[in-house]
Amino acid sequence: MFMQECRVKIPVRDSTLKPTQAEKTSTMVSSAVRNCRTAHQLDTADTSYSRTDEDDGELTKMKQLCRDLSQKLKTTQLLVTISGGRPVISLRPPPELVNFSCGIRWPIECEVIGDIIHHIEWDPPEPEPFYQCTGYERTPMPVGEERGKVVFCIDHAAKHPYFTYSRIGGSREPIKRATFYDVSQSELTLEFESRFESGNLQKAVQVGAYDYELTLCTDMYTTKHTQWFYFRVRNMKAGVTYRFTIINLMKRSSLYSQGMKPLLYSERDAEENGVGWQRAGSNIKYYRNCSQNTKDNNSDGITLYSLSWTLQFPYDSDTCYLAHCYPYTYSRLQRYLSRITSNPTVRSYCKVRVLCQSLAGNAVYVITITPQDSNRMDDKTKKAVVVTARVHPGESNASWIMEGFLNFLLGDSDDAQLLRDTFVFKVVPMLNPDGVVVGNYRCSLAGRDLNRNYRTLLRDSFPSVWHTRNMVEKLLAERDVVLYCDFHGHSRKNNVFMYGCKNKGDTTLKLHERVFPLMMSKNASNKFSFNSCKFRVQKSKEGTGRIVMWRLGIKNSYTMEATFGGSTLGDRRGTHFTIQDLKSLGFHLCDTLLDYCDPDPIKITYCLAELALLETEFRERLGKDLGNSSDLETSTSGSDSSDSEGLPLNLLNQPETYTAQTPVTKKKKHFRSRKERNRRRPNRVKNKTQQKESDGPPDKTIKESVQKSPAERHRKKPHVNSLMRKGPTITHHGEVSQENSDLRHSPEPCPLHSKYTGASPHKGDPDMETGQPGHSSSPLNLRALIPPSSKIIKSSQHQHHCHRQSFTPYKFYKGLPPLLTPAHGNYSKKASTDKFQHQQIQWPAHF
Repeated sequence: MFMQECRVKIPVRDSTLKPTQAEKTSTMVSSAVRNCRTAHQLDTADTSYSRTDEDDGELTKMKQLCRDLSQKLKTTQLLVTISGGRPVISLRPPPELVNFSCGIRWPIECEVIGDIIHHIEWDPPEPEPFYQCTGYERTPMPVGEERGKVVFCIDHAAKHPYFTYSRIGGSREPIKRATFYDVSQSELTLEFESRFESGNLQKAVQVGAYDYELTLCTDMYTTKHTQWFYFRVRNMKAGVTYRFTIINLMKRSSLYSQGMKPLLYSERDAEENGVGWQRAGSNIKYYRNCSQNTKDNNSDGITLYSLSWTLQFPYDSDTCYLAHCYPYTYSRLQRYLSRITSNPTVRSYCKVRVLCQSLAGNAVYVITITPQDSNRMDDKTKKAVVVTARVHPGESNASWIMEGFLNFLLGDSDDAQLLRDTFVFKVVPMLNPDGVVVGNYRCSLAGRDLNRNYRTLLRDSFPSVWHTRNMVEKLLAERDVVLYCDFHGHSRKNNVFMYGCKNKGDTTLKLHERVFPLMMSKNASNKFSFNSCKFRVQKSKEGTGRIVMWRLGIKNSYTMEATFGGSTLGDRRGTHFTIQDLKSLGFHLCDTLLDYCDPDPIKITYCLAELALLETEFRERLGKDLGNSSDLETSTSGSDSSDSEGLPLNLLNQPETYTAQTPVTKKKKHFRSRKERNRRRPNRVKNKTQQKESDGPPDKTIKESVQKSPAERHRKKPHVNSLMRKGPTITHHGEVSQENSDLRHSPEPCPLHSKYTGASPHKGDPDMETGQPGHSSSPLNLRALIPPSSKIIKSSQHQHHCHRQSFTPYKFYKGLPPLLTPAHGNYSKKASTDKFQHQQIQWPAHF
């Protein structure tokens, strides 16, 4: 009986297994069973064999038989079990593809409290305005713990200078007491806590009755990157004005100087009134303090900056949270993915898999969105779209954009269905889960910026970006990738904008990389600023995902930056972004993708014509008025690390024999302008001046022939032409400093513009960013540039009958329902091209 069961043809899950191989597998199984039967002296003819539960000896023999069979079969696809006292071989069921119930892994030195943190989503009834500076804000200098009282402190020192291993729940040792006073006997002292997921606060010092100095944790295993804060406060008094001052920030400028407010969350307000995160605070000041961070051995000292603000809590003895941006934790992502995979309808076109494991062992998820029952031949002709987010853990606004993107893409609207049928979406929602868990701002547990290491060969040190690049390479071998977009947050500029890559060499692709951002600015005119977009391929950014994917062959490769603050455009001018605003940006990206890939090329034609006209106009003005074209890429970028910092920390601490093979050279200091160089190196200027005075005025002919090489003379002569010829110097949107802001122009709005017009919302944007008044020019009418054709007239007639419904961006999403209930009406994507006509876009000086 047992032998008859084993002679049955055993199916194998591998669809590529040939029939002859299946027969060999069946023969191998029969032979293994026969050998084990002989070894364990089992009589196969005894069909009445039975075993009672008390017969432990027989049970042990059967278990040993199962183990021997598993070893002899040398396969993991077959499962050996005991049924009716006999071993039965069956096909092993597929393992659970994604397990969301497993715990979160922390570095072994991290202390983690057991409290479960949950925040509700809330949409303010009105946009929250920026803080208006009065000019009387205080700038308190650090007092320090010598003259103050330490009320909260956690040990941020690690056992090793680099990551070693992790476990669920963090440290095995008991949680240490982080407060150094009796909370029950103190009525004036606040109780702080940050040892929870994504929390960041290392020390709190009470320097006055209601005045606290706060110190943030640097990114783990580094001495840099203090920007993200997120902590809990208890034992407060309502109506009392508290002052908080963060004293160890490292960025020279911040949106807090432009009206951005911190975020406050009250648990009691959430329970009683349904109010979630809201902007709060007054007397906000961001300034340079007198302290220096001397922990960095590679420099003499890092200048520190402070953020100070006052705050009144709404209730007594409440539990409140303060944060830099709306938190989005790794646990929340797991809950979200668990909900969408539990929906049978969504599972028919959405697969969630594990791309790789992070350094700490947390799963990096990848989502594939496309109908599963589609024709295989049609599926191969589909183009792909790759979207990633959260490579920098402190940029939590990127995760909210990603959730809005997935909400729309997984919904049941006609546009969502059209996108799924047209493209294969590969989505990596959180590239740096370890950094998100421990509350880092920029780095992973390797102590390095992942967005500078997409070219790495160290798969084990940078697993998420290595596997992402590898996934894109395999995808490009199968199909075209029409778009790559990486979501980020920006701490120095308002609005939303994109960084792209200029397509050089191929004249047929001229200005094409600017079309998608231009369309995005028309679809989200009160949030997206085309003036802030840039398309420079900098050498220091060669390791970023945007440039690496572009070099792999993706022409439309972008980094989409969303501000931590708010908008300076249109009807949202001077207001903060809410969670719903961030989610709506995900919808706008989908909307723009449909516009860009519309079979009717009229929209792209209009955009290219507008771009070409504006380029010509700018080149003409550039020849008349040459400004100081310094670059804002470094001064307003979201990063303080220009390029890769080298190997991960665990490899830098290897024996001397290893480091000798890979020496780390000190990077040469580059200055943004000659004026800055002369200021930093006064001795050089002095020596040159003395040399000129001692030599006397040389002859002009001798000076040109001796002191200048022919190459130098050739470079110096055509100054105007060289500026116009060099693409990176003039053709990058938004790369305008305060010195050359007079080159900007803001056309007067056209009275006939549609709701997607980009001119009106963009008007005034340069004033907010550069502090310089703009110049106006005549409006641009694309109808005068492109003569009407029968194709355009036919398209316009069709638009009258098939007009898209309008989008209300401010109150659009309400949680996850777009996955289960229709959030949009049924409409076709053959949208009106009115928003691509009568357009006047304000063009940046670095076109």
